[in-house]
Amino acid sequence: MKRGDLLSLRDLSAEQIGELLDCALELKAHRRSSTALAGRSLALVFQKPSLRTRASFDVAMYELGGHAVYLGPEEIGLGKRESIPDVARVLSQYFQVIAARTFRHADLQALADAATVPVINALTDFCQPCQGLADLLTLRERFGRLAGIRLGYVGDGNNAANALLFGASRMGLHLTLASPPGYEPAAPVVEAARREAASHGGSITLTHDPAEAARNADVLYTDVWTSMGQEDEAARRRADFADYRIDGDLLRLARPGAVVMHDLPAHRGEEIVDEVMDGPQSVVFQQSGNRLHAHKAILLWSMTEAGGDVV
Repeated sequence: MKRGDLLSLRDLSAEQIGELLDCALELKAHRRSSTALAGRSLALVFQKPSLRTRASFDVAMYELGGHAVYLGPEEIGLGKRESIPDVARVLSQYFQVIAARTFRHADLQALADAATVPVINALTDFCQPCQGLADLLTLRERFGRLAGIRLGYVGDGNNAANALLFGASRMGLHLTLASPPGYEPAAPVVEAARREAASHGGSITLTHDPAEAARNADVLYTDVWTSMGQEDEAARRRADFADYRIDGDLLRLARPGAVVMHDLPAHRGEEIVDEVMDGPQSVVFQQSGNRLHAHKAILLWSMTEAGGDVV
């Protein structure tokens, strides 16, 4: 990994995460046009369609004075029309930074290995670091701190769960993840997060009981039961996850004033009900909006780390 790359939240220290959040909070508090990235261009290399990721990166570059170019599957055919290393080398001639949204983390890694400019993980099957930073930003805004927050995650042990594991363990949160048997996060990720959490005053707990994750939580978090690319598993997953839904009964187990989070898009009526998602304890759309400010901070950090003269 070269300087400026952000492939996973485990690539960042607690100090770096804190600095990124400070930067994002400042950018949000004083939102205005800037020339910080004037003359710089961002390649958005997407194998998957997107609403929040594409829009927020595009607006982030615009408000920082730069320019974003969207390159979808039809333009690139990553690894099909051309090899991933060849794509990386070509894009490095045109752009100062690449944000890639790929199905396989291995494809992102291959892109980063061959690129001579920073590569940012805009989502893979392994991790969502940009979403993770927006989540931490939302919690900082809500609670004024991160250390000691009790976060209950209910759902699939997927890329969103991995991002929470990496972020929570770095920043001293107490994270309890409830997943059906067979859907837990990968054991090496959990063990690494537990070691990291222990050194930062936090903890990581795995359970199969959603009530255990919700009880006395400051935050309840969920994600879709079936992610993009898993459509063939949808019927089985609906059956396996039927008890892993954030509804009024589960929310009442959390602490008074607890907040509810979802990284969107939501399958309303499956992993979360309307009553909760649209209720007074939901910060889902604040969380979504914070993608913009997190992405601004990441872009500035990435280009500064890579040795760029960011003003």
